[in-house]
Amino acid sequence: MRPLFGKAGIFGVGLLGGSVALGLKERFLVEEVHAYDLDPKALEAALALGVADRAHAALGRWVGELDLAVLAAPVGALEELGRKVAEHASARTLFTDVGSVKGRVVQTLEALLPRYVGGHPMAGSERAGVENAHAGLLQNAVWVLTPTPRTDPADLEALKRLVEALGAYPVLLSPALHDRLVARVSHLPYLLAVALNLLVAQDPDRELLMFLAAGGFRDLTRVASGSPRMSRDMVSANKEALKEAIEDLKGLLARLEELLEEPEALLLAAEEAKRTRDGLPIVRRSLLPEMHDLVVQVPDRPGEIARIATALGGAGVNIKDIEVLAIRDEGGAIRLGFASREEKEKAREVLKEAGYRTR
Repeated sequence: MRPLFGKAGIFGVGLLGGSVALGLKERFLVEEVHAYDLDPKALEAALALGVADRAHAALGRWVGELDLAVLAAPVGALEELGRKVAEHASARTLFTDVGSVKGRVVQTLEALLPRYVGGHPMAGSERAGVENAHAGLLQNAVWVLTPTPRTDPADLEALKRLVEALGAYPVLLSPALHDRLVARVSHLPYLLAVALNLLVAQDPDRELLMFLAAGGFRDLTRVASGSPRMSRDMVSANKEALKEAIEDLKGLLARLEELLEEPEALLLAAEEAKRTRDGLPIVRRSLLPEMHDLVVQVPDRPGEIARIATALGGAGVNIKDIEVLAIRDEGGAIRLGFASREEKEKAREVLKEAGYRTR
């Protein structure tokens, strides 16, 4: 399979930029990855970890030789980065970004760069830095693309193919709609996590509260463990949409306070909330077609996985996913994923005839 792009540049090799770079390399989607960052330690780590093939501490002619450029700086630095990169940009390069706020960013970068389509992979972790990057971060993630009337349809289609090839799910939204939606499902939850932690921090029984904090509190407040500076820039950049969401939340909290005196009405509200939560696609960690799994017991002998794959391949059964579950001295197990129930059952029969136990 030919790569989708020749040279790709990642401008900012943190968690997200590094994960995009690893996805490009691991799936052979580009021929070469160049990394740019102001932090020499980040560049050193990017080379050492195989995130990039070449590292640059300064912008220059090499920027104009890229086929794909991903601006992966924090959202507060994207516009300034775009201005600097534009001085070396050429019409051959397709630009995108991974910023979590799109309105002003898209408006600015679209005016600066010859070919640009805004983007935002809805993926992340409370762990920052390129050392925590991994291609799996993007797997099955929603990746928003924000075209405008100025967007070249061919450029948009190229980015859609790239997103799908990285294992993510492209969704097209206008910049304004994107910002309104993420204010409610991403930026407001961050502020809530900050508020809940401050509620504990400022309580006279702080130490006892922290000791009593169970899984629910930890799950609700996990996002507050991310970079405070980056998170501050994120919510500040989307303050108008976020203020609107905060006002709506204030109204809901006031109503829930009233419902404390109306147990039946409170139950109805809780049931509606449960239906909404249970219906979130992210609970299933995938918006892509479901996988049909088969677990195979594997003896601890050389070549066993190869024999299993050969047996299935000879029978015309395609393995879509594979995971080693456990390997001990006496053996272990692997999980095989198939696109359909029929293929899974055929695989079961093939492996049974070959002497393997499955479940």
